Amino acid sequence: MSNVKYKGKISSFWMLLKAHKIEIPIIQRDYAQGREDKQEIRENFLNALLQSIENNIAIKLDFIYGSVEDNASQPLDGQQRLTTLFLLHWYAAIKGKTLDDENAGILKKFTYETRISSREFCNTLVSKSLDLSESKRPSDQIIDSAWFFLSWKKDPTIDAMLRTIDDIHKYFFHVDNLWEKLISDNGLISFYHIELKDIGLTDDLYIKMNARGKLLSPFENFKASFQKRVNDEGWDKNKEFQDTFALKIDSAWTDLFWQLASNYRIDDAFTRFIATISMCRQSVRKTDNRLAIISKLQDNYNAVRPEHFNEDDFVYLCKSLDIYCRVYEEKWDIDIGFPLFQHTPGKSIFLGVTYEGDSAPYPQKVLFYAQTEYLLKVDKIDKSSFLDWMRVVRNIISRGDVVKNGSRPAIIRSPQTFDGVINLIHELSAGCSNIYEYLSSAQIKSLFAKEQIEEERLKARLITSSFNNKDIIFKTEDTNLLQGRISFALYCMNFEQEKNFDSLALEKVQSVITKYFNSESDISSDLRRALLTIADDNGNYNYYGYWLSFWNVVGASKRCLLDNSLRELEYYIYGNNSEDYRVYMKKLIIELMDNDLKAIALNFIPPPEMPNWKIRLIKEKRLLDHECKSNHIAIPNDEKCCYLLKSMRPRDLDGCIMIE
Repeated sequence: MSNVKYKGKISSFWMLLKAHKIEIPIIQRDYAQGREDKQEIRENFLNALLQSIENNIAIKLDFIYGSVEDNASQPLDGQQRLTTLFLLHWYAAIKGKTLDDENAGILKKFTYETRISSREFCNTLVSKSLDLSESKRPSDQIIDSAWFFLSWKKDPTIDAMLRTIDDIHKYFFHVDNLWEKLISDNGLISFYHIELKDIGLTDDLYIKMNARGKLLSPFENFKASFQKRVNDEGWDKNKEFQDTFALKIDSAWTDLFWQLASNYRIDDAFTRFIATISMCRQSVRKTDNRLAIISKLQDNYNAVRPEHFNEDDFVYLCKSLDIYCRVYEEKWDIDIGFPLFQHTPGKSIFLGVTYEGDSAPYPQKVLFYAQTEYLLKVDKIDKSSFLDWMRVVRNIISRGDVVKNGSRPAIIRSPQTFDGVINLIHELSAGCSNIYEYLSSAQIKSLFAKEQIEEERLKARLITSSFNNKDIIFKTEDTNLLQGRISFALYCMNFEQEKNFDSLALEKVQSVITKYFNSESDISSDLRRALLTIADDNGNYNYYGYWLSFWNVVGASKRCLLDNSLRELEYYIYGNNSEDYRVYMKKLIIELMDNDLKAIALNFIPPPEMPNWKIRLIKEKRLLDHECKSNHIAIPNDEKCCYLLKSMRPRDLDGCIMIE
């Protein structure tokens, strides 16, 4: 063994076993690396050992901590690696036919104190011979042996060992001189062995730190394998120790999640953060299999893997963690003061991604990426420019195709759309510190949400041409009806040219929308009666023509008078037939600048050709208030009457009132 200052002693498994008995103490958990659900971790470890041996490349397996008492080394960290190495050395001795009394005696110095059955299995295993065959699993031979007690199969450590032996057989059966390569003095596979007393620690302290008996969390497994990748690739080789991934992930970055944790598990929060960064970076880098990775991580954040990262991704992850540490340490104000509509997180965008729910929806992760991009690109937050940037992103992700029944699926609801919007946000982030100046002049390459981007560019030109336009544009796009999209409001004010933009006219439209169309309760019978008084440009009083079905009971066309949904009203002004019917809403909004809904119906003077049933619906409040609870009517071809439908799909006339 050779001494390495501050790092303990570099040792191979065989060197340590020759020097000391290795005794897995009773406080340790069972051997977990061989479990069925740990196949990926196990195979990654075995593959790393195989590559080292086949390519003659030295590999160090990090630290193994423990105490040495009565010449017995009791590992408190490293049990999993040591057990796998024990099984590999036993297999190599069997394969190389070198399991003589001397070598068997050394291997017997590895023992488990956790269970008597585990200890007896290890001791007996190295005392018996085995004929290895490529076509037969070693575990089958062992279980079929006369010395194997069937009760041992119930021991989770033995069960896991048998599974690992089979995987070792799969990986190492064809490796020549395996035993010699493992036990040579300059062994390829080594680790740092540290006795706790040499660095001033006690067993009690280690036990408190590691909550023995509990399984390693997915995050702990990821952290270990990611640290190995960082070391293998040399990503931290030029950093001071205090700036390395290894230190920060157990200090400053963990402190960030602890201070925000409340009652949540910080391991899960940390993993969600890393998985979200990985999802975004897949799109930015345009990796070949990015859609599959994005989908998998969205379904299960614990599926994040070190191989999802290259060095640029690693740098971005570290910078992102650093900037959020700074944000919360220096108390930067990143609260969003405007509505995020259906994408609103519980407390903040950061917490929405890291702590709220198993997996934040795609749009919230886009908001998180946009926020992170801004924070990384500025030296100090400017609240006004930050909110401008986040507002533009909010408008893009709020764009959705509302369907006739009022449901409004998010525009970002698949790996494909997530990929598209991340690339768009990445492109726009070049101007995030002054997004309106950027949008007013830059050419945007991305084709994602092209129509909304054109609207954002228009807003940008209006805002940069006159700062006074900013407030009313913001108020209009913040309305619950329009949700970031103001083209209908511009249509209502007859907007044509930017140079003639009238902010006062937009303010009047915005005031009406805010007052009369702000919540579900605003879709009322008063609104339906008022709309029945509005004629289109051709003199037709049929605002309900946007919705058509057929009622076979009386051979009449079913129509909807607008159901109780603000989103259905949004469909009315932006849906497939909006060009034909939004004029009714435009004219109503103009009327509402001077009258209220009730006055419009009360003061309406019907034209001579208007059917009497339609006049009655306008003038007799009870008909729509109490007799038409479905908000659907049926109109025969001759339009001499209408039926107030008891439901959307009535099977008969019972309960459906005819109005003439």
